[in-house]
Amino acid sequence: MKGFVAGLAMVMAMGVANAATVEERYNSSCTFCHAAGAAGAPKSHDEAAWKPRMEKGMDTLVKHVREGFNAMPPGGMCPDCSDEELRALIEYMSKSQ
Repeated sequence: MKGFVAGLAMVMAMGVANAATVEERYNSSCTFCHAAGAAGAPKSHDEAAWKPRMEKGMDTLVKHVREGFNAMPPGGMCPDCSDEELRALIEYMSKSQ
């Protein structure tokens, strides 16, 4: 039983270690358009640019990413992101640093 528990703990730790942070996800998917505001994308960490979007509500913003919106393709550049990850990315980009 001790071996099972130790093995389970190791697998769980590996899963946590392999999980991408919000900043890593941003750098691998969002930065291409949001860092410079390409194609009308709100610039990252520009609260004024994000304010009217945030007023639409997080559910709407996640839906826009999932389905695509204006120049953003469906899924943005992170088609394997969960809704929770998308929410975290939107929150990350919409806040000043």
